[in-house]
Amino acid sequence: MPHARIPRTAAAFVSAAAMMCAALAACAPSARTHAGSASREGTIAVGLPGSLSTLDTAHETGIINYYVAQVVSEGLLAVDENGQLAPAIASAYHTDDAQTWVFDIRPDALFQDGNPVTIEDVLFSIDIAQDPDKSPSSATYWPTGTRAERSGDNQITVTLPAPAVNFGWTVTANGGLWITEKSFYESASSYGSPADLIMGTGPYKAVSFQPDSRAVFEKSGTWWGGDTPAQTIEFDFFSDENARLLAHRSGQIDIATQLPTDQVPQFQAIDGARVLTESDRSYVGLTFDHAVEPFDDIHVRKAVAHAVDRTAIVSSILKGQGTVATGIEPPEQLGSEIGERAAADAQAGLPIDSFDLDAARAELAQSKVPGGFDAELTYPSSIPDLGSAALSIADNLKKIGINLTVTSKPIEEWISEVGSGTYGLSYMSYTSTTGDPGEVAGWLLGPDNPARYEDTRVQALIASQAAQTDPAARVADIVEAERIAQENTIYSPLWWGKTSTAFSSRVAPTDYTPYFFMTPWASSLELAK
Repeated sequence: MPHARIPRTAAAFVSAAAMMCAALAACAPSARTHAGSASREGTIAVGLPGSLSTLDTAHETGIINYYVAQVVSEGLLAVDENGQLAPAIASAYHTDDAQTWVFDIRPDALFQDGNPVTIEDVLFSIDIAQDPDKSPSSATYWPTGTRAERSGDNQITVTLPAPAVNFGWTVTANGGLWITEKSFYESASSYGSPADLIMGTGPYKAVSFQPDSRAVFEKSGTWWGGDTPAQTIEFDFFSDENARLLAHRSGQIDIATQLPTDQVPQFQAIDGARVLTESDRSYVGLTFDHAVEPFDDIHVRKAVAHAVDRTAIVSSILKGQGTVATGIEPPEQLGSEIGERAAADAQAGLPIDSFDLDAARAELAQSKVPGGFDAELTYPSSIPDLGSAALSIADNLKKIGINLTVTSKPIEEWISEVGSGTYGLSYMSYTSTTGDPGEVAGWLLGPDNPARYEDTRVQALIASQAAQTDPAARVADIVEAERIAQENTIYSPLWWGKTSTAFSSRVAPTDYTPYFFMTPWASSLELAK
């Protein structure tokens, strides 16, 4: 459920071969000491496209933060390989009205220091999750006014201010809850930092963390879920995709996630490598901030939207690793309960500003800035496919008199600016981390949406869908909210994405699905004998 889960892909251009060795030394900080570590028995090295500034996902909800969180942290519930809710620290749960939720806490749950998980720890973690100061990136997932209390020796009851059928996803480590030990958290000067690390209940415990370099986790031996194949999981952070490609080719890393589209064939050519591609249930589009001029003018928004050639971007830049988006919610996500085909049909008639430069010029002529204007579009450096698409958009905008500067930024900085009002035009790249049919729309059209868009009809529909127990009625509410927003060009949908992951010959996933990295995935790997 990341704001920019952002979620939610990474890509980079291939530099000249002569630059590759220099890039490996300069951009893969682990390369100096990491050589050969992937060959160590029991160690799995994962190369991530970007870096973390903290291990505390509540402070940074990028998609790779969620990948890392799955080895160390758990919520009350988890998500299985089919995108369904499953037990975690809660061995069972029930709700009769979607407003009162009862969770039975697993009596054998332990933290990674060997201490038992208590009701006090769980309630403390829920308090932290709801606190916008302590959980600035995820507190928004919790309805204001939510109450949690002990209701038995090993039981808690959570009462919501209104029914919410999707609340089960909120209490997962994919959503907005990471159960921690109260005494550890309170004694930490900076929870999630290299000095304090993090304390969870997952299969691996954090042993070292160097922002912009590496995070290392070792088997805890305390996980209620049993044994796991690897003794050590090592995450290496790469700011340069060429360096990561070389690291995989030389055996320094075993897994490379979110491969750049242009590099998929090169990973496939590595001896013994296996590249798997799945929908990642991601949405990519442009966001127009209504509080920043001139994007408060619908004619400006439509002028920009009409200048976007989605079909060309998907075919030439993504090379088919995506689908032209007709709405906000990916069909695989919206259709998790009614079926993907039914979801696609429901969104097929949504209004969208199709590529038409003449229409773009006409809209701009009616706007408050008929002579054009200057703007900037930033993108995270770990997702250069967004940069390539931005340059394509900039070329078309130049033809109608809009000068668009395209700027790359570190992903941490980019995430911090999403919805902040810093820019009138921005990207939204959101990868769903749960099976909630309304996850993307709930964020992009909800009360804290990054476009700062206010419409009472849309807000009522978003509230209504959260309380709907009939899946078809819920989808109808979501699609109607999308229709109103797209009529007003609040967002300009670009594509629904796919992602590719490379596995070396040393390691293989046992159940690889679109939800793989949103499960305790380290327990679903096989190591070569």
